[in-house]
Amino acid sequence: MKKINIGNGEISASEISLGCMRINEITSNDAASLISTALEQGIDFFDHADIYGDGKSEEVFAEAIGTTNYSREKYMLQTKCGIQPGYFDFSKEHILNSVDKSLKRLKTDYIDVLLLHRPDTLMEPEEVAEAFTKLHSSGKVKYFGVSNQKPMQIELLNKYLEQNIIINQLQLSITNTGMIDSGLNVNMENNASIDRDNSILEYCRLKDITIQAWSPFQYGMFAGVFLDNDKFPELNNKINEIAKIKGVTNSAIAVAWILRHPAKIQTIVGTTKSSRLKDICQASRIELTRQEWYEIYRAAGNKLP
Repeated sequence: MKKINIGNGEISASEISLGCMRINEITSNDAASLISTALEQGIDFFDHADIYGDGKSEEVFAEAIGTTNYSREKYMLQTKCGIQPGYFDFSKEHILNSVDKSLKRLKTDYIDVLLLHRPDTLMEPEEVAEAFTKLHSSGKVKYFGVSNQKPMQIELLNKYLEQNIIINQLQLSITNTGMIDSGLNVNMENNASIDRDNSILEYCRLKDITIQAWSPFQYGMFAGVFLDNDKFPELNNKINEIAKIKGVTNSAIAVAWILRHPAKIQTIVGTTKSSRLKDICQASRIELTRQEWYEIYRAAGNKLP
């Protein structure tokens, strides 16, 4: 498994991360097998959130990782906080309480990375800064990031934070390419030219913020998986054609397409099946050519200007 630098390079991690949102839905034995498979494949970065399984996912993970021989220093834990039932909450009190609960559920003394889960328009950045500083100075959290935030939202935080924002978790898949489309269709009068996120792709590259791609196999907003889906015949034909040439699965090609981008995007995969995780991890051993990357992009229905 290849590794990439995270943020400004203070830490490095596997370019594929295991997302643990649905790990609470499988048996303890299957969870243990999944985590063991991830570690054996070279994955050393695990993504959580306080709301996943209403906290149960973190508990299941802790039990599963406890069945392995890997010491805590051999892998990294990321969790997120800020989503409450029906609202967002970036208050100092909620951030601190959420971290303490995650630490308890994960059975660990520290979290490697804490993300603010989506934007909170009622955010008071001074409070966030106080929370981050307290968590960092106490050793409970090493690094910090955000999810689904635009450049100016990050800049607002940066005005007050003592720590660097090293990660921005964003939706990206072959069929969800808005941050790429607008950069290709500059000065064009078409829908693809609409910049909906203020050039977040380029901003993150300029600021040494690692983009983490979530839902790499989904189309729309959790509308379904595009792989082997009759709604995307041209795309699947192209993916399968390249998968055959490379000797890997279509899942590996979908992830390799993201990994091919020079932004060094870390891909979060949320499968709960050990066999599929092995297939996905094949993405790390191949590299798509520039022509293959664009062929897949166009097969998804995108038109180059």
